[in-house]
Amino acid sequence: MARIETDRLVLREQTPDDAAFVLTLVNDPDWLRYIGDRGVRTLGDARVYVQNAIGSYRRDGFGLWLVEARGDAAPVGLCGLIKRDSLEDVDLGFAFLPAYRGRGYASEAATAVLDYGWRVLGLRRVVAIVSPDNAASVRVLEGLGFTFDRPVRLPGGDGVSLFARDAPGPGDG
Repeated sequence: MARIETDRLVLREQTPDDAAFVLTLVNDPDWLRYIGDRGVRTLGDARVYVQNAIGSYRRDGFGLWLVEARGDAAPVGLCGLIKRDSLEDVDLGFAFLPAYRGRGYASEAATAVLDYGWRVLGLRRVVAIVSPDNAASVRVLEGLGFTFDRPVRLPGGDGVSLFARDAPGPGDG
C-alpha cells in the first residue's frame, strides 16, 4: 500500500471509511464545474467511487490518493495518478476542499506524486487535463513544470486542455 509523506501532508490509499469525505468533495461546486458531475449523490454512491479507486490501486499500482493534513489527519483533498483509456499517458489529477485551497497543498501533493511516478513507477511522461477556464489549476500545473500540449476532447465530455511534463533527466532536480 503506497503512502507518501511530505512536510505538511500524508497521501494514502482511499478506504471505505473515506466515503463521507468523497461525497462532500465530488459535490463541491468547483469539482462539478471543473471536473464534472460523477453522479455521486449518496454515501452508497461514494462507497462505489472509493471502490473504483481501490480497484485502480490493484490494477495499475496507483490511483487518486486521499490527502490528509499532517498532525490531525483531516482529509483535505485527493491527488494522484490515473490511467485513462482515452489518454496514452498517465494523468495527474488533484482536487481539494475549498478551505484548503490557496495554501500550496495541491503543489506539495502533486510534487510528491510526480516524484513517486518518476522514481517508483518509472514513468517517462505524465499529462494533466484541465478545464481551460480553471486558472488556478493551470497555475499549479505550470508551477510543476507542465506545459500546454494541445486541446483534447474526452469521451462524453467537453474539450479540455492537455498539459504534459517529461520525467527529469539525469542531473535534473
